[in-house]
Amino acid sequence: MPKMKTKSSAKKRFKITATGKVMAAAAGKRHGMIKRSNKFIRTARGTMVLAEPDGKKVIKNYLPNGL
Repeated sequence: MPKMKTKSSAKKRFKITATGKVMAAAAGKRHGMIKRSNKFIRTARGTMVLAEPDGKKVIKNYLPNGL
């Protein structure tokens, strides 16, 4: 059987921490900042840990070999 490959797009978007959690950038910050509140822009800065069920899906489907 062929080996499972890591999705190239997922390599750039996600990072797995040492404890196995998945870090990702905040959603909704690509464009349209004028209509977003200042509070949203402030709190969506940097990266954050994905929710547990979402993190499991990312690892299973996109990052089977880790990073």
